[in-house]
Amino acid sequence: MKEYIPKPIDVSDVEIPTELEPLREAIAENIHEVWSAGRMKEGWTYGPVRDDKLKKHPDLVPYSELPEGEKEYDRATAMNTIKLVLKLGFELHKK
Repeated sequence: MKEYIPKPIDVSDVEIPTELEPLREAIAENIHEVWSAGRMKEGWTYGPVRDDKLKKHPDLVPYSELPEGEKEYDRATAMNTIKLVLKLGFELHKK
């Protein structure tokens, strides 16, 4: 099997306008919601400590209750998504 080497598009040169910050936060929250729904569909439930055998996870809580570090992970994903959209030449406008 050939070695897989990820090659994400470089978006380091893209600046996100401040008016898109609410979009970043909405996408970050939705990322968490999608992840949570997927885990729950697989039988996972909340537990104060992650336990793969019992399918318990401490992050199965509303986004607003996540530790800031976990929110930052989702925000980074959202930020890179928005930057990619802009880099590819699309425009984002709120109606």
